[in-house]
Parts: sequence; C-alpha cells; structure tokens
Amino acid sequence: MIHGYLLVFIGIYLLGTVFIGWWASSKVKTTKDFVIAGRRLPTSLAACALFATWFGSETILGAPAEFAENGVLGIIEDPFGAALCLVLVGLIYARPLYRLNILTFNDFFKMRFGRMAEITSAVFMIPSYFGWIAAQLVALAIVLKTIVGIPLIYGIILCTVVVVFYTYFGGMWAVSITDAVQSIMIIIGLLLLAYSLSDQAGGIQVVLDAQPDGFFRFLPEAKPLAVMEYFAAWITIGLGSIPQQDVFQRVMAAKSENTAVKAGVIAGFMYLTVGLIPLFIGLCANYLYPSSNPADTQMIIPVIVLKHGSLFLQIVFFGALLSAILSTTSGAILAPATVIGENILRPMLRNNSDKLMLHTMRLSVVGVAICAAFLATSKSNIYELVGMSSALSLVALFFPLTAGLFWKSTSRIGAILSMISGLFAWTLSEFVFHSQIPSILIGGGVSLFFIVMGSLLFPDDSHKLFLETSKQTTT
Repeated sequence: MIHGYLLVFIGIYLLGTVFIGWWASSKVKTTKDFVIAGRRLPTSLAACALFATWFGSETILGAPAEFAENGVLGIIEDPFGAALCLVLVGLIYARPLYRLNILTFNDFFKMRFGRMAEITSAVFMIPSYFGWIAAQLVALAIVLKTIVGIPLIYGIILCTVVVVFYTYFGGMWAVSITDAVQSIMIIIGLLLLAYSLSDQAGGIQVVLDAQPDGFFRFLPEAKPLAVMEYFAAWITIGLGSIPQQDVFQRVMAAKSENTAVKAGVIAGFMYLTVGLIPLFIGLCANYLYPSSNPADTQMIIPVIVLKHGSLFLQIVFFGALLSAILSTTSGAILAPATVIGENILRPMLRNNSDKLMLHTMRLSVVGVAICAAFLATSKSNIYELVGMSSALSLVALFFPLTAGLFWKSTSRIGAILSMISGLFAWTLSEFVFHSQIPSILIGGGVSLFFIVMGSLLFPDDSHKLFLETSKQTTT
C-alpha cells in the first residue's frame, strides 16, 4: 500500500512541476524567450538554473555509487570538476560572451571564424549531448524500476515522452522557474535523508571512521599514469563542459553581465557543497545496510529510501530526485535543439521568420530526444554516459573557444584544424588503440597543438572582422 501512496504523491508533485512549466511557457513569444528567457533572469534564478540543470542523475545516483567503490579519487570528475567548470565560466567566460548578445556558442564560432567553423562546431556539439540526455533518461528509468518494477527499456520510453512534452512547450523560461523550485526541493530532500541515515548510524563521525584507509585520499599516487588519470578527471567536466550550450544558455539568460558572472560563481559553490550530501548518503547506506545493496550500485540510495525510509521521506526524496532529473533532461534537450535550429537549419531556410524558427526548434527537441533514447537503451552506466558527453566537447571545442576569445592570432584554419584533429585523435585513442594514457589528454593535446600551429602557419584577419561584427551586436 505504501507504494500506492508514494506513487500518488509523486504524481501530484510532478504534475505541479509541469503546471509551473506550462504557466511559464506563456512567456515564450520569440526564439529569444525560448532559448535564453529574454535575458531577464535575476541572480537567484540564473544561479538556481545553473545549479539545478547539472544537479541530476550523475550527482545523486552515479557519483555516490562511484564514491562508495573508489573513494574521493573516484569522484573528482563530479562534483569537484563540475563545480570548477561553473566557477570558471562565471569568472572568465561569462563577461566576454554575454557582451556579444548571441543565442548559441556556435554563433560565436561564426562571428569569430566564419560559417565553416559554425557548422563544424555545431556538428561536433550536438552529438555530445546525446550521452548526457541518455544518462538522465536511464536515471529516470532506474527510479521507476525501483519503485514499481517497470523494465528499464519501457521506463526509458515513458520518460522520453514525458520530458519531450515538458521541453517542447516550456523553453528556458519554464526551465528557469521550475529550477528555482526544484533547487529548494533537492536541498531539503537530501538534507532530510542525510540527517535520518546519519542519526540511524550513530553520527557523521561514525560513518566516516568506518571507511577503509586511503578512502579520503584527495591526491593521486606519484606515478605518471595515476597523475594523468587524475588530471583527466578534473578537466573532463571542469573544462569539457565550458563550451556547452546548456551552460551558455543559462549564463546568457541573466539580466546583465554582472549577474551572469555572479550566477556562475554562486552556482559552482552551491554545486560543490550540496553535491557532497548525496556522497555522504551513499556512505550511510553502505554502512547501515551492507546486505541490502542492489546489484546495480546506482540504485543504492533509491532502494534504501524505499525499504527503510518513512513515507514522508520517500515522498520528499523521490519527488526531489525525479524533478531534478526532469529539469536536467529538459535543459539538456533544449541545448542541442537550439543549435540545430539556429546554426544548422536557419541559414538553409529562405523564410527564417522568428515564428518559423521557434517551431523548428521545438521539432528539433523531438528529434534530439529520440536519438538520446536509443543511446540510453544501449548503455546504462550513468557516470560513463556523462563522461563521454563532456569528453567530446573538450577535445573538439574548448581550445578553439578559449583561443578565439583570448588570443588575437587565432585563425580560421587553426580553429577548424583544432576541432577536427582533436576529435579524430580522441576517437582513435578511445575506440581503436585503447591507449593507457587517458584519451581525453591525447585528444586535447592534439587540439591544442593544431590551434597553435594552424594559427601561426595560416594567419588571417579574422580577429579584426570579429571586432567589427561584435560592435554591431554588443548591447
């Protein structure tokens, strides 16, 4: 009977979230509203949007499982690397990008390096989201399987339909407003669960003392391969997610460039501090119920809450978990759909009116979700799916973006060579040669080499043209 009550309350909670999103969608009149909420978000909403968008399946389900198995060194990528990314975006990238008054990262590549760079960056960016979205769909399906026993594949299909409906109508306004509500629910739900499990275990110190020697080691062994793997973990999301459209949209949705800077830094610190709570919850679950751990370690926390938590705790936790994942998925689907509409299809259409482009972006939402759902059915490890997503953008887009912003000598040929060569080297290392050296370091190193050498060997006047163009768009 408790499952029935839980399902009813979760259904009401999710319907309330969807209603907020539907109400907010009435603000969507133009593509600018749909993509960056009309650039009107205050600091609180912008920071919550950044925090809640990333605070999804990997942080609540994937990271605790990785932490319980490998200790602190197993979760450098998330939450530490993810928090680093948000802080760097706020401190270094938000201000110069905000001034350009653009809708996508790929608009920047077009302004700085031309149409070919725009297309190349868009083609590389769009697939990088499929792993991220697939991870959220897997997480939603895992939760449904835990609660009611729905097979994983049917759960993925059901979740895809729900998220597409929500994202299709909502856009950034809906995502931002629901993110603020969901941020509060996430924090409350996790704190209540952490307090309950900690109290049962006899206190925080008891749980921490029960961990094996070296569990809380923060630095790697002084071995070349260990150091390289450690560095790769920091930069996978820490640098790899900087040139991502979902982060960009939330920063650009702020009402001013100062707001955008503050939102990034605040979100980074929120992500790190709140992100430690599910890690502690995972340790408590292992300590209290070692014989109850499921075969899939990603399901540890949901199973423990379902078996040993009160009805109130179940409602709060699963409501917060589902809404957090829905929010993350919605934002992740919106990002590549925006790029498809703005950077791939708009230049091809003769009639590219704002109304038509808004409709095109909404249809792109459906296509992106379907592709991600297929990926979700073939690979079900949340941590791996997210890591693969960020790796793609790091090896192809990070150095062209950074050099294009801060190095005047960066040329068109250098940027395109960097994108193509970095992705090619990473693909060979990851899937063909299976190198012991982290593939992301090989791909990133090759990308950096070609952005420098290509720009030095093939200089041009792209920076001068960029300055002239940016003067026309700067607000």
